[in-house]
Amino acid sequence: MNSTPESSNLPTSPRGPSEPSDSGVGSSSAPLLSLRGVSKNFGPVQAIQDVNLDVPDGLVTALIGDNGAGKSVLIKTISGIWPPSEGTIYWKGEEVRDHTPRTAAHLGIATVYQDLALCDNLDIVQNMYLGREETKFGTLDEITMELATNQLLKDLSVSTVKSVRQLVASLSGGQRQAIAVARAVMRESRLVILDEPTAALGVSQTRQVLELIRTLSSRGIAVLVISHNLNDVFSVADRIAVMHLGRLVSNGPISDYDTNSAVELITTGQSSRVPTTLAPSS
Repeated sequence: MNSTPESSNLPTSPRGPSEPSDSGVGSSSAPLLSLRGVSKNFGPVQAIQDVNLDVPDGLVTALIGDNGAGKSVLIKTISGIWPPSEGTIYWKGEEVRDHTPRTAAHLGIATVYQDLALCDNLDIVQNMYLGREETKFGTLDEITMELATNQLLKDLSVSTVKSVRQLVASLSGGQRQAIAVARAVMRESRLVILDEPTAALGVSQTRQVLELIRTLSSRGIAVLVISHNLNDVFSVADRIAVMHLGRLVSNGPISDYDTNSAVELITTGQSSRVPTTLAPSS
């Protein structure tokens, strides 16, 4: 079993699935994930509207915005939980039809929500393989699962876990986050979505999670991270996407932004410091 995806080149992010970048950097490759004109309605309530977003392969994209800006609705739409009311989702330049959680998993999209969905009464190996256990001669192949778990945690530089047979209930917040991310990577994900991965963590645990995000990126895995902590965003992200009242009001390389412009965009939806013109739907 191949427990870790292969690294790939890191393409620049074009405006459309096969268009030149608005930064002037051309690329013949489509982004890993592209949203074009994506909206989501719940009856008369419009949660997100006309979102155009590219998530390049192998880069960290930070999705930021105030509470109620539409971030959670957007990632659940990407994850296939809610189909878009309008618009199109592209994966590697190809249109995704009938998008469901199963489709997302098949494509290589894994989402780690704030609750992490770990079982406290099981150990690390059991959590990593829950629902997809390895068997040999009709019984659980504990040795194979344990060796693969140890190797993956080593590859991801997760060094604070003493034993992969520890119960998850005994782990710290940062260690639990690492296990949830490692489980996503083990399933050969190409895009890992992290929902507030450093919320309620201490300084040292936050540092461990941010380092894990950098490791994912270095292995060619795209990361889309939601965070309210701008210090974390500017320390780990390659790109920023800002939501305001259900709209994506700005997105681009991290070098185009600073803390002040990010705060302006989050609170007002506009800033004189950075462009807020978005790519048209295609």
